[in-house]
Amino acid sequence: MLTTPSVAHRGWTLVLASLGVFMTALDTLVVANSLPALRESLHANLSDLEWTVNAYNLAFAVALLTGAALGDRYGRKRMYVIGLLGFTVASASAALSPSVGALIAARAVQGTAAAIVMPMTLTLISEAFPAEKRGAAIGLWGGITGLAVALGPVVGGAIVGGISWHWIFWLNVPIGLALIPLSMSRLTESFGPRSQLDIVGLLLAGAGFFGITWGLVRANAIGWNTTETMTALVLGCAFVVAFLRWERRTTTPMLSPALFRSRSFIAANGVSFFMYASLFGVLFLMMQFLQIGLGYSPLGAGVRTLPWTGAPMIVAPIAGALADRYGNRPFMIVGLAMQAIGLGWIAAIAQPGMGYTQLAVALGVAGVGISLCFPTVANAVVGSVPPEDMGIASGTNSSIREVGGVFGIAILAAIFANSGLYTSSAIFIDHFKHAVWVGAAFSAIGIIAAVALPRRTQLEAVVELPIRGAEIAAEPVA
Repeated sequence: MLTTPSVAHRGWTLVLASLGVFMTALDTLVVANSLPALRESLHANLSDLEWTVNAYNLAFAVALLTGAALGDRYGRKRMYVIGLLGFTVASASAALSPSVGALIAARAVQGTAAAIVMPMTLTLISEAFPAEKRGAAIGLWGGITGLAVALGPVVGGAIVGGISWHWIFWLNVPIGLALIPLSMSRLTESFGPRSQLDIVGLLLAGAGFFGITWGLVRANAIGWNTTETMTALVLGCAFVVAFLRWERRTTTPMLSPALFRSRSFIAANGVSFFMYASLFGVLFLMMQFLQIGLGYSPLGAGVRTLPWTGAPMIVAPIAGALADRYGNRPFMIVGLAMQAIGLGWIAAIAQPGMGYTQLAVALGVAGVGISLCFPTVANAVVGSVPPEDMGIASGTNSSIREVGGVFGIAILAAIFANSGLYTSSAIFIDHFKHAVWVGAAFSAIGIIAAVALPRRTQLEAVVELPIRGAEIAAEPVA
């Protein structure tokens, strides 16, 4: 018979995996609120600020699929612990960075380590809970992620305003040091299909995503029609095409083409890409808008984002539980529509010296929107594949999400960029409005992908039949 995880084991798995994702999510958003301080302390320009965020997200995106494969091959608990250790060490290195270049390098290492941690968290939880309880568990996981989203700007603002930006990275060190021994003693080891690592695929994907990101970021500084920009974009696209062709031919792909035969999987990942392009792109600009455009302190700016970033902490667990009953698609459609409406509202009302009340309501609408999407996208992804493919499916979704974030930041920053941005709040806000309208449009485009998601009964057929088949096979013959 199949071994059923105990209640205590489920509890420890949920807590430890959620804290791991908390640490990696917190780090992204803590940095978002420190961008004005980094600009002044390290004499960074807009491109440098993009790279402090994108170096993490890009390394994260490129390494995620390999991180998932490493967990399948060498053990998910083992790789989770190694990822936590690497993330902790890289955080200390970032805190000690003497220059913006050193900080960007440390952020890239952080992203690589986070790429091992993140897919393991969802896979560990998915294995510990049966299908009928998985939505609620993932909802709680999403709620912890929401807590990191909520606390990130506030904690970052408090640290930057009260101490210095270096301490936003020191914050990860005690969390990591506590999680490592607990994970070693409390988690259960598990393995997936032990295929060979796809090193060629990793290199091609890395070169492609880096080239595209480099071209988008550099276009802000040197122009779109320069040789450097065009060469980077063309080569980046060529490497991505080569990566996709390689994945179709190799016997050990890091991105299995078979996953993309599932309409549910394609639709859920489309939602994830556009949702995070919108969220990360607007967040990158929002913290600067509140501080530079409206004159709030770092802590004041962080507190004022809570209607947006704090909503997932409350709404995501409820949405995850309700999705088990009503399916994922309605929550994704409504969530993306609410985020598009909230961001469009902000773009429409933003002006120098504006009051906070209308902005808070608009942020709240967008916050409830992303709260409905966080757990239901994750649930749809792991529910669209057989149990043995959950690790690579989770890694693929996380990678697409991070690529979406890099894409969103690069596109919105390109629209936002202007030589006089930081000399006039009026110029700053005018360009901010144009960029946020595009962020709202990304969310609206994501609705198209959400509509393509099959209804709940079709999703259940995908996830429950393989599990029931395993149960039947495990039953003794009379």
